[in-house]
Amino acid sequence: MTSTSRRLLSYAPVPALSCAALLLAVAGCSLTDDAVAVPVPTPSPEEAEVCRALHGELPETVDGQRRRTAEPESDLTAVWGDPAIVLRCGVPRPEKMSDAASKGVEADGVNWMLERQEDGGPRFTTTYREAYVEVTLPAKYAHDVTPLAAFAGPVKKTVPDSL
Repeated sequence: MTSTSRRLLSYAPVPALSCAALLLAVAGCSLTDDAVAVPVPTPSPEEAEVCRALHGELPETVDGQRRRTAEPESDLTAVWGDPAIVLRCGVPRPEKMSDAASKGVEADGVNWMLERQEDGGPRFTTTYREAYVEVTLPAKYAHDVTPLAAFAGPVKKTVPDSL
């Protein structure tokens, strides 16, 4: 055997290994195509406990939209539909909450502060609760708070008032 053939033999498994790794990566991607990337909040341990309780009470559908997988999976996040309705629990208190001119809505006994997003969709954050719950809606809900009703019962049941 010449040194050239040894070099060829020693390098031959590398392309095969690369192809195998590529196939595994592609297969892994196809398993999570339905997942929605959602940043996971970092609440205090007490808030995280409240959020875990909320997660167990969240509905399977919101405004006719089925629950999907959030990536990474967490008891602090949940997702429904496409485009996604996104819930994050344990978010920091929004700065805008200190603004006397900020707008709010009430949905079935839960108060929410409204913020408009750049994409035209609204973002709502609970007020007067021991943990802040944020719900971001797609632009099609720019003037519709109907999905918030699906969260009212679970929020009232698991996220105590702070007043």
